[in-house]
Amino acid sequence: QVRLVESGGGLVQAGGSLRLTCAASGSIFSYDRVHWYRQAPGMQREWVATITSGGSTNYADSVNGRFIISRENAKNAVYLQMNSLKPEDTAVYYCNMRTFWGQGTLVTVSS
Repeated sequence: QVRLVESGGGLVQAGGSLRLTCAASGSIFSYDRVHWYRQAPGMQREWVATITSGGSTNYADSVNGRFIISRENAKNAVYLQMNSLKPEDTAVYYCNMRTFWGQGTLVTVSS
């Protein structure tokens, strides 16, 4: 069983930055790609970014150039550095690996 726990969300002004952390249990973590998703109020969940086991990354167009996904396998952690935040980035952010999901962390960006 894998458990994912997100943290680092909060309230930030537009233009600010936050770093989200996804902490995982289970030794398989380092062998899997990990994804960040987000779900804004009244909207469907959308993919944000992916990092492979080898460190290759991919981003949604809406966050490319502003967000950076990284991982630290020794700590079973994946991070999402979010810069130049916009009000439209407001959402609950979720970490995903295989069929496992975290509980989410809320990011609110004020204008």
